[in-house]
Amino acid sequence: MREAVRGFLAPGLRPRSWFTLVCAIVLAALCVGPAGAASRDGLSMPDRRDGRVALEGTHSGQVALAGPQNDPAALAGPRSGRVALEGVRDGRVAVEGVRSGRAPVVWPFGDLLPGRARDGVSAQVALIGVPGLQWSDLSQAGTPNLWALTGKGASASMSIRAYPRPNRASTCPVAGWLTVSAGRRAGSAASECELPPVPRVGAGGSASVPGWAELASFNAATSYQATIGLLGQAVRDAGGAVAAAGPGAALAAADKSGNIQQYADSVRALGDLSRYDLLVADVDDLARAWITQPSATTTAPAPDLSAEARARAVASADRRVGEILGLLPAGATILVAGLSDASAASHLHVAIATGQSPAGEPYRHGHLTAASTRQDALVAITDITTTVLRRLGPTAPEGAVGRPWTLGGPAPASVSGTVTELADADLASRVLVQVRAPFFAVFVAVQLLFYGLAALAMRRRWGSRVPVATQVLAVVSGAVAVSTFLAQLVPWWSLAHPMAALIGTIVGFAGLLAALAFAGPWRAHPLGPLTVVAGVTSLALLIDVMTGSRLQVNAVTGYEPVTGGRFYGFSNIAFAVYATGTLLALAGVAQALLERGRRALALAVCLVYGLTAIFADGWPGWGADFGGVPAFVLGVAVFLLMLSGRRVTVVKLALVAVAGAVLISLISVADWLRPSDQRTHLGAFVQQVADGEALPVLGRKLGAMLGTLGNWQLTVLSLAALAFLFLVLARPSRWGASALGLAYAQAPALRAGLFGVLTTALAGFLVNDSGIAIPAMALTVAVPLTLAASIRALQRSGPTTPEPPSAPAGSTAPPGSATP
Repeated sequence: MREAVRGFLAPGLRPRSWFTLVCAIVLAALCVGPAGAASRDGLSMPDRRDGRVALEGTHSGQVALAGPQNDPAALAGPRSGRVALEGVRDGRVAVEGVRSGRAPVVWPFGDLLPGRARDGVSAQVALIGVPGLQWSDLSQAGTPNLWALTGKGASASMSIRAYPRPNRASTCPVAGWLTVSAGRRAGSAASECELPPVPRVGAGGSASVPGWAELASFNAATSYQATIGLLGQAVRDAGGAVAAAGPGAALAAADKSGNIQQYADSVRALGDLSRYDLLVADVDDLARAWITQPSATTTAPAPDLSAEARARAVASADRRVGEILGLLPAGATILVAGLSDASAASHLHVAIATGQSPAGEPYRHGHLTAASTRQDALVAITDITTTVLRRLGPTAPEGAVGRPWTLGGPAPASVSGTVTELADADLASRVLVQVRAPFFAVFVAVQLLFYGLAALAMRRRWGSRVPVATQVLAVVSGAVAVSTFLAQLVPWWSLAHPMAALIGTIVGFAGLLAALAFAGPWRAHPLGPLTVVAGVTSLALLIDVMTGSRLQVNAVTGYEPVTGGRFYGFSNIAFAVYATGTLLALAGVAQALLERGRRALALAVCLVYGLTAIFADGWPGWGADFGGVPAFVLGVAVFLLMLSGRRVTVVKLALVAVAGAVLISLISVADWLRPSDQRTHLGAFVQQVADGEALPVLGRKLGAMLGTLGNWQLTVLSLAALAFLFLVLARPSRWGASALGLAYAQAPALRAGLFGVLTTALAGFLVNDSGIAIPAMALTVAVPLTLAASIRALQRSGPTTPEPPSAPAGSTAPPGSATP
């Protein structure tokens, strides 16, 4: 039993190694924290090396119980007649026979084993890459084959982010094909897009990719450390036959040496396709038309194709896809993917799947999804590699970071509705990229202007209306952050002027929240409006992250699917807004209970909801936020200590920091123990620590965090907010008293909440790669709401004037004595 539990916890790790692993994770969390731990391609870490159990002879050192492949009585043979002891998908270990009539024999402790192995090829897959293909290119008349395929199979938008070129947003065909080859972000040293090199054809139809060694060295040296040739090598090692048609396909189908088993310029030239387990086809009409334009150069991005030229290229590609579909054997799984851009700007691209899925069920009309995105109708280019390998049979090798394409939710019943919906998703993502920078410029400018006007209002004597107006504007300002997420409930990106529509939508939601904040009797209390806005902020983001983080996708303060940095859980900016809203809302609730003499209940409520909020932030199924948990734990601890009247000391903070690091480490290890296709970047980071590969990621995250200080807009916004808080609110006002001091006196819980926010913001800055963005957004919520509370406290207290000097005290010297 002990051995079974040890295998469950960490197959292949001795107890001492296990202890070392946990200590290493805690140390990493305390020092810097990976703020997501994974690279920007999502789940960037390899699977656990030896979490597999199978009686098959392979190069990975598994125990063999297999005869020759040509022996019909062999225990483990080729595609049919195979009997092998394998870990089935739910973690059980069973003896498998041919595809029909299996008789599983369950290993007594099989349910404890998280890994799984399945060598050998058991299916046929055709990957048809159409670089540059977007959903807006499809039409019933112009692309009848792709249109019919969409109606037959499952579909999604695909993020095709590969290794980025300097100062270029789009992904080139070479980078897209190499990313499929490596299973993680890859690319080339070329500064501008080029067509893939034409392979050198050898005897018997084999071929090799020219310049492969240079491509392999380049990718191995990048921060993603991609191993190109991983896909072709895995299929070949499993005994499968791989064929490629076209130069781009050769990049994806080549093994680690750059060799392709069978190559031809066209699919038809490959002959009988039933001989191949994996067919990769390059339909490059769009990419070729874009790159080979007469106006294209090697020193500047090629201009976008005209509408007529693009339509011609798309129609040609559709005809070639139709020809390939007619040649494929029945029962093959077909994947169609727009693997790169064919424009200067980056887009979301086409992903279609038909036939049998890796899960065993057929791809039917509906949406695709993947565990890498957790978003319906959204997958990533790195998922293709894992999807192909899982369908063919071999276990995805180390280095493949994607997750298999699976069936998602229902799509519109009509093909037209499906295509329109997916094209709209690309429009939203593209518009977001265009408006994000100008929005933040406007946002920062308006915030600075607001702080200036509010400072003027606090220092001069105006009429009674000025404080009221300032309070209302402060509440609206504090509601802007959560409104940037609520704005996703409205399709602002589809309007004629998206920037104006975005700002109008955000201001509209902020105004509605402000109206709610002043709608009831709570408006008379200094913390009334603050509690309403902060409570809506916390609950809205908590519910969102528990239901798939949909409000964060394409939000101006959320995720960019085109960039593919992250697709689920709490982004760093969302975490800052969520944590701030949570702490201020708890301060308001605690104050209401304290005024009723319910101190114990106030502490209990704050502790329970605070721990729930932390759990939601870190749990892999919800927030999956590595760097946020330690910062949030510190903030909640400071808040509770101050609320209970206890001193906050360095020793207590150090102990809490260690507790936060241990907590997120345990959550990460729990995630790591799950099957590899269910892990998030938290479990991936544990594998990274175990493999000794954590330092490059930590160094990259630290560099990114320090680099954010160069964002002068957010840096200035943070400094201005702090200056307003301590140089305006904390100093005596025109009423003769410190506005913040009066707010503290009338609502002591505000001090605890505000210091909790400042602690979280500072710690979040230190342990997240978004750096200065975290305090900037936290203060954007906290300072305006604190201003509103301070103004209401001043209004309740009335003006204070200095007391007249008292009369001189009488002399206590004896009568007649001299005075000095």
